Amino acid sequence: MKQEMIDLLKKKNKISDKDADEVLALDESEIIDFLKELGSQESSENTAKKIKENLKTDYIGKNIYFYDEVKSTNNIAKFFGESDEEEGVVIIADTQTKARGRSGKAWKSPKGGSWLSILIRPNVPPTHASLITLATGVAVCKTLRTIGVNAQIKWPNDILIKDKKVSGILTEAKASFNNLDYVVVGIGIDTNLTMNDFPEELKDNVTSLKDEANREIKEKKIIRIFLEEFEKFYNYFKEEDYEKILNEWRHLSKTIGSEVIIRQPLGKIIEGYAIGINREGSLIIEKNDGSLEKIFAGELRHKGNVY
Repeated sequence: MKQEMIDLLKKKNKISDKDADEVLALDESEIIDFLKELGSQESSENTAKKIKENLKTDYIGKNIYFYDEVKSTNNIAKFFGESDEEEGVVIIADTQTKARGRSGKAWKSPKGGSWLSILIRPNVPPTHASLITLATGVAVCKTLRTIGVNAQIKWPNDILIKDKKVSGILTEAKASFNNLDYVVVGIGIDTNLTMNDFPEELKDNVTSLKDEANREIKEKKIIRIFLEEFEKFYNYFKEEDYEKILNEWRHLSKTIGSEVIIRQPLGKIIEGYAIGINREGSLIIEKNDGSLEKIFAGELRHKGNVY
């Protein structure tokens, strides 16, 4: 990861590549300083500054770093996570060249979308990490509904509008012993993309806020509202007020009450009705024989739909 950060800084002429040994010998704090400087430069639209102008949060987004192009905002946030950076740091990029979703799937991230990652440091066991994904899904869904679209959550980490995917969440954690050192929450929203921005094989299954709302979307406003919603639901998580998160998730869920097919690791297939979700974030399935099963992970689709 250190080499990836150095490559980014070299590309932006923040570090010379003439003395490779000296560059590679930089410690992480020096690289962090360079990354902060690069991410704080005024862009043509002053992205970070405009988001922060009316941002009503206590700590999420107080430090925002914006980059025109990176491989992955999650990777930069993880590099910050390895240092002593406080939680709440936000990384935003115009484009990502090697973004990924769950199970390492590629996530197309061209200009026109909202691509960001948040660094948090919850003092909880790793088993609680799935609730952070649920809380993030609620925050995204409520944000998108502010522009008048009927966004819903598909377990565990996709946001749909009219059965088409408009946003995805990738939560990555580092744990030591029985505690999370840090968590990086990556969010991708197809804000102002058009169908021409998507690969042919995805066009029937994805959408954008612009297409659904029939107007250009103010990306900076969407990000600002999301950061406020995220802090609210993350605070519920830190206060162990899990029911507030779960109740909102259930209310916004597309999955609960639907007939679903889940493909688990090693190819196991489970079919049935999704009847609920528990405090660990597991989906409860009533199978065709009437038995109940808790699903911790897997690729889910609603029967009759791709997503």
